[in-house]
Amino acid sequence: MIVDLPNTSTAKISKALVRIREEGGAVALGRVLTLIIASTLGHEEEAIEAANDASREHPMRVIVVSTQDPSEGPAKLDARVDAEIRVGGDAGASEVIVLRVYGDAADDPESLVTGLLLSDAPVVAWWPGTAPAVPADSPLGRIAYRRITDASTQPDPQAALHQLSSSYRPGDTDFAWTRLTIWRAQLAAVLDQPPYEPVIGIQVNGAAASPSTTLLAAWLQMQLQVPVQCELTAGPQTNHVHGVRLTRASGTISLERETPDIATLSQPGQPTQDLTLKRRSLRDCLADELRRLDPDELYGEVITRGLPQLDDVVAQRTGA
Repeated sequence: MIVDLPNTSTAKISKALVRIREEGGAVALGRVLTLIIASTLGHEEEAIEAANDASREHPMRVIVVSTQDPSEGPAKLDARVDAEIRVGGDAGASEVIVLRVYGDAADDPESLVTGLLLSDAPVVAWWPGTAPAVPADSPLGRIAYRRITDASTQPDPQAALHQLSSSYRPGDTDFAWTRLTIWRAQLAAVLDQPPYEPVIGIQVNGAAASPSTTLLAAWLQMQLQVPVQCELTAGPQTNHVHGVRLTRASGTISLERETPDIATLSQPGQPTQDLTLKRRSLRDCLADELRRLDPDELYGEVITRGLPQLDDVVAQRTGA
């Protein structure tokens, strides 16, 4: 069910939610958190769909704050808020409140959502598109336990990654890191098998548009204490990690993904294996991040310590 509330206010939205529960039996019981999605007008639906799917694992209230894209210039529309409440089949296992905010009404997003937050429930903020320079200091970031960004959606993903490094606060995370979960698990499993030899060389390949490639290289270098050769390929063909090569005395372990969904694992003295290694969907990434509401300490170390160390190695290699 979808209820439209044109030119409305937070108080009217709260009253409408109460009325919907009384008339239709929809309740907020069992909701474990509030997810705030900061989007731009006309680009909300993909994020809402991902949140609806993730809500089947994490029942929640979803508040979408959709404003004019800053790149379009100063807002010229009259200040108003058009709301939409979605429950039942249109909201998965959540209840969705979409706030389309126009003009000067967008100047204080924190006040727009404060009265709609679930009582005594943690708040997670997610920017599917352009994120604030310092998410933790933004109006929505200040009220959130966790703050989720996605460097891969930025105009310059690598620059966005380094901005995240300088602005990091405990509770921040990025989907560029979440997409590496399967890669990290697979590489750790390979190195946990004999022969237990130290890694003496690491090469990571991926697209220049893939911040995940850079984070994977930074993580490997930080964990294995071996300088990494990170090669980023320019071009529009993909924005994925392409492969990793780990060199030991007995030979080279190679995990290469030449097609979007399948990776080939080659190890000395063992048959070659084809592994399913899909790029994780928005739904999978979001559900993964919502499983934990405490700070991701490993991500914090990689983004603040591992990434600068990787930059130092690249600078030394190039003489910069």
